[in-house]
Amino acid sequence: MSDLEVRGVQKSFGGLMALHDVNLRVPAGELRALIGPNGAGKTTLMNVITGRYAPDKGSIRLGETEIAGLPPHRIARLGVARTMQITSIFPGLTAYENLWLAVASRRRIKSPWVSARRWRTEDHKTRELLAFLGLETKADRPASELAYGEQRLLEIGLALARDPRVLLLDEPAAGLSAREVAVVVEKIRELAPGRTILLIEHDMDLVMSLADRITVLHYGKVLAEGAPDEIRANEEVQRVYLGGWRPC
Repeated sequence: MSDLEVRGVQKSFGGLMALHDVNLRVPAGELRALIGPNGAGKTTLMNVITGRYAPDKGSIRLGETEIAGLPPHRIARLGVARTMQITSIFPGLTAYENLWLAVASRRRIKSPWVSARRWRTEDHKTRELLAFLGLETKADRPASELAYGEQRLLEIGLALARDPRVLLLDEPAAGLSAREVAVVVEKIRELAPGRTILLIEHDMDLVMSLADRITVLHYGKVLAEGAPDEIRANEEVQRVYLGGWRPC
């Protein structure tokens, strides 16, 4: 069964058709890369999936649940989490505080008798995330003082805090050094097993090394879909996007 299924989705802005009859099926546990030129509709598709925009037409299903047109907070509670192209952390809070707030937001605390126990639970989960991200020694440092690569890792942690069934990563390697990219790749590999991931990325070495399958968007339409080797060999994809790319 597909964890995430997009069927016949269309979205336009004024006279511009940003998504045209897009179909996408991501089975549970698969890491799917979404690639294409700038303006192809990749981020728009993520915005539609997460409820930032309602589709003009089409269906979006999370398992058996229709989520097209639902508000973002309801989609998040159903198990979809996302990182952004630009970091969305709270710069004035520490790394620990950023993650604790994200972890605590999973549930509403209604009883003072429960809050202390839940505080310990949230603290444990927060420290687990800090350790996973390699940020435990930076826990008390303001997020604004973290290196940019560490801020990107922290944002991935914010998305993981809700234990999502589907994780959407929007250009997690953007602006990172080669060393920082290697760390991000390692963390994505570690969190991928058993989790459904949709990844937008322009770093083709990263995409080809991580993705189980790749979907190529071009002018708001699905141009091609297949395993990394199939996409690498696709002449149309080479012409409109990959161009002279060669693996490092």
